[in-house]
Amino acid sequence: MNSYPSFLSLPHEHTAYETSAYVLVPVPYDGTSTYGKGADKGPEALLEASDQLENYDVEMCQEACFDGIHLDRKPFSFKQGADGAEDMVHEVKTRTSAILSDGKTPVIIGGEHSVSIGAIRAAAAAHPNLTVLQVDAHSDMRNSYHGSSYNHACVMARAKECAEVLQVGIRSTAREELAQINDRRIWWDHQIHGSGQWIEEVVSHIRGPVYITFDLDGFDPALLPSTGTPQPGGLNWHEATALLRRTFSTGQVLGWDITELCPDGTRTSPFIAAKLLYKMINYHKYYKREGI
Repeated sequence: MNSYPSFLSLPHEHTAYETSAYVLVPVPYDGTSTYGKGADKGPEALLEASDQLENYDVEMCQEACFDGIHLDRKPFSFKQGADGAEDMVHEVKTRTSAILSDGKTPVIIGGEHSVSIGAIRAAAAAHPNLTVLQVDAHSDMRNSYHGSSYNHACVMARAKECAEVLQVGIRSTAREELAQINDRRIWWDHQIHGSGQWIEEVVSHIRGPVYITFDLDGFDPALLPSTGTPQPGGLNWHEATALLRRTFSTGQVLGWDITELCPDGTRTSPFIAAKLLYKMINYHKYYKREGI
């Protein structure tokens, strides 16, 4: 068993698997990252920072934590290297599939972005008409990188194999990735700032169940600097949460992940990542309660 602290330091009565609506799965993997290392320490840093969050969400006027948030502490068996990526993807898919089968909401905590592949595959297997909403600085549409198709630069190429993909905040791509990108389903970072319509445009493409993958470098690094491959530009807090709230308001979000937190000893980035995770839980609970 991993010695992760409980999310929000919740007492046992709000963390038991059987009675929890949400299941957090920390995936401490950082085997294919190619610049800043340390994403394997991201889950622990996020969970530790969550102790400083209030249970009450001011925006949504509720305490979603009392619906139950279980933390999956079972250790993984994958190798911590590029040769462990495929096993890691398989293990994450297996756990995510079980959570979905139990009628609960999976929340994957990375780890580098490749941890999303297994969760996306699990969601797509359960719902063939899945839409994946990606918030990210990078398009991640390489078919293979550094000899691996499970590299963190290949996440959305793998997602595209089993789901419709919507990409938001992208500001870095390789020329060879352009052929993989659907121009009608990408909102480049330089195009959305100052535009009042982009969120509705994104949501208009959602046709069924949604899985959200949120790479923290999708944020402006002035807000959240502790990530493996920061890029200038990006979403601010209110832009990101406005997009997320509108997406959750469709009532079709199955699960999500937060990846690429590379803790560097400062408090800001882990705290923002933890607040983002809880904000998403509160959006999910609110719109599920409202029956929208």
